[in-house]
Amino acid sequence: MDSALLELQKDLEDVKQLLEKSSRKRVRDVLVVEQRKLETEISNRQQQQAGESMDIQKPSAIVPPMASTYTVKINNYGWDQSDKFVKIYITLNGVQKIPADNVQVQFTERTFDLLVKDLNGKNHAMTVNNLLKPISPDNSSRKVKTDTVLIMLKKRSESKWDYLTQVEKQTKEKDKPSLEPEADGDPSAGLMNVLKKIYDEGDDDMKRTLNKAWAESREKQLKGETDF
Repeated sequence: MDSALLELQKDLEDVKQLLEKSSRKRVRDVLVVEQRKLETEISNRQQQQAGESMDIQKPSAIVPPMASTYTVKINNYGWDQSDKFVKIYITLNGVQKIPADNVQVQFTERTFDLLVKDLNGKNHAMTVNNLLKPISPDNSSRKVKTDTVLIMLKKRSESKWDYLTQVEKQTKEKDKPSLEPEADGDPSAGLMNVLKKIYDEGDDDMKRTLNKAWAESREKQLKGETDF
């Protein structure tokens, strides 16, 4: 209780005591008016204090925590194929437990975009561009299995895919030694390129073996012999 309210209540007690002792009507009328004023003021102050107390105890508005979900890129996957489909296997622990709508895939003729939302506090995304061959977006789909998302790319033609993307094909075939003849028409040029690459990348034993084989081949050529 605050001091002002306490003083008002003491004043009220004094007024009541005076009323009990007073016998004069005029004095009693004045005291009654003062009593009512004090009672009203006390009542108002008590109500004010009760309101302030409720404001203090009233719980503050619940502020939802800021979203902490962030997106990670999917880099690990496996793939194989049938005559009609290229199948992409992506391992995501617990993916079967989230709502099906949280696993979203968009297809175009040469791309697909996968977004797995709110899995273990993170989003998971995968984008593959420049697929090796065209697919049929309308007939492509995704399936959610235990700890796995399976993406089914419907082939436009039932031909074999040696690579998943054009970039993968260009990268791997760039490093592959060519067995084709050079532009000058020398049929042995492609084979020489292969032998040179093996020699350059081989260890000392490999180089000694190739040197020996080359020397023996040259010797046979000088004698008019051939291995072919």
